[in-house]
Amino acid sequence: MAKKELKTNAMRILERLKIPFEHHEYECAEFTDGSDIAERLGLDHEKVFKTLVTTGSDGQHYVFVIPVDRELDLKKCARSADVKSVAMLPMKELFGLTGYVRGGCTAVGMKKPFPVRIDVSAKEQERIYISGGRIGSQIELSPDDFCRAAGGEYAELIRQES
Repeated sequence: MAKKELKTNAMRILERLKIPFEHHEYECAEFTDGSDIAERLGLDHEKVFKTLVTTGSDGQHYVFVIPVDRELDLKKCARSADVKSVAMLPMKELFGLTGYVRGGCTAVGMKKPFPVRIDVSAKEQERIYISGGRIGSQIELSPDDFCRAAGGEYAELIRQES
C-alpha cells in the first residue's frame, strides 16, 4: 500500500488558490539548513529559498524570503518594510507566532498574515523551492505564484557578496 502524502496548511492554501505546485519530500528527522536541503534534492542553491521572521522597530513582525546561501541585509529589509530597523525573531518564539517550526517555516499559511518580502533574485528563476510547511517537505512553484499565495512583494533584501 502506498504511503499517503500528508498535506500541510501551505499545500491546502495553494490548492484552494488553484496554484500549481510540486511537492518534494526528503528524509530528515530534525532541522537542517537550506544548503543541505538543496544538496539532498540535487537543486541549485539559488533556486531554494528560506523564510526568515523579524520584528520591526514598530513592534510588528515582517517575513523575508531569500536564497538559502545568502544573508539578509537588515537595513534593506527595514527600508522595504518602511520601518527604522528590523531584528531577527528569537527562535523560541517562531512556532507560537507562525505555527511553523525552524526548518519547516514558510510564508504561506502562517497563523496570521504578516507583511512578506521576497528577494528580487527569485524573479530570475522559472521555479523556486520553499518549505512545504514541515521538516522534510519542499514545494516547487513559480516565484509569482508564491508571491501571490504569500501576499508578498519583491524587494532587494540580501547582502551583496564582496
